[in-house]
Amino acid sequence: MLDVVVVGGGAMGSAAAWQLAARGAEVVLVERFGPGHVFGASHGASRIFRLVYDDPLYVRFALEASALWRELGDVLTETGGIDHGAFGALPEVLAAAGSPGRLLSAGEAGERWPGFRFDGPVFFHPQSGRIHADRAVTALQGAAEHHGAVVRHRTRVVEVRPLGNSVEVVTEGGVLRARRAVVAVGAWTRKLLGDLIPLTVTEEQPAHFAPLADREWPSFIHHRTGTVYGLATPGEGVKVGLHGGGPVVDPDRRSFQPEPTRLAALRRYVRDWLPGLDADAVEPIHCTYTSTPTGDFVLDRRGPLVVAAGFSGHGFKFTPAVGRVLADLVLTDAAPEPRWVIPVPRKRPTV
Repeated sequence: MLDVVVVGGGAMGSAAAWQLAARGAEVVLVERFGPGHVFGASHGASRIFRLVYDDPLYVRFALEASALWRELGDVLTETGGIDHGAFGALPEVLAAAGSPGRLLSAGEAGERWPGFRFDGPVFFHPQSGRIHADRAVTALQGAAEHHGAVVRHRTRVVEVRPLGNSVEVVTEGGVLRARRAVVAVGAWTRKLLGDLIPLTVTEEQPAHFAPLADREWPSFIHHRTGTVYGLATPGEGVKVGLHGGGPVVDPDRRSFQPEPTRLAALRRYVRDWLPGLDADAVEPIHCTYTSTPTGDFVLDRRGPLVVAAGFSGHGFKFTPAVGRVLADLVLTDAAPEPRWVIPVPRKRPTV
């Protein structure tokens, strides 16, 4: 019997396999698709890394992840990052966490980053940047294998059966038996675990826009009605996206076709706020968000199952720290963070 089967070879499952194998567990990681696939939420060349949250829990978690990313090699690039619009108490929260940034006027920021238009103060944080998602998953799986984990691609799991103090993971090719299983399958969580966790899967459509000149492009968040984010993707342009709000989708029935209304909204935004980009030179890209009602993650255990889900479009930056949490939940009696437990279903009141 194995110690652990990790179901899902995206970023979170791969990080869990790394952390578990590094602690001496016998681990098999199974992934439905082949290496480098584009069907989930862990592909591509760019994800934002930032410490900048107005929530101390996530600031601490990002600080932990920052140190762990550096153990994995060339996956994190610091470009600096900016927040503008209604960014609230971000400067105070970051200063309290020991990682202060710098407030700039709109004029100062516009002089430094002429590719943007600003209409108010700008908060700059130097430790923000970009993670190369494809390299990160490859590095995580390589680190897991280095410590003895077995990685099996093209292995579809059709059922996970908790059996008291053990678990059976049923694949199309056979059954794996283990003391524990980690389920980290993103958009397929409800298909595998049913209604255990309230999750919504949406199709999101950021796009790469061509720069008009060779300029510095920090990662950015524009806090407005409908948050907008962006970052440079070397060789592809500047990625700009609307944070959430895409149409609900079945992950097995995605069209991967541009959605005209959302693409038009992105192009309008670029024309209004990013004069350094060509709004007509655009290449749409696609990903999924798997979201909880609150935007908080689910990192919890139920019997022999440990579940990672609901990263709500902001989880990638935390990946290696998520792996540490999942390993703790598997191998120790550590209590889950209360914010990250599986919500208890509530009965509707009777009339």
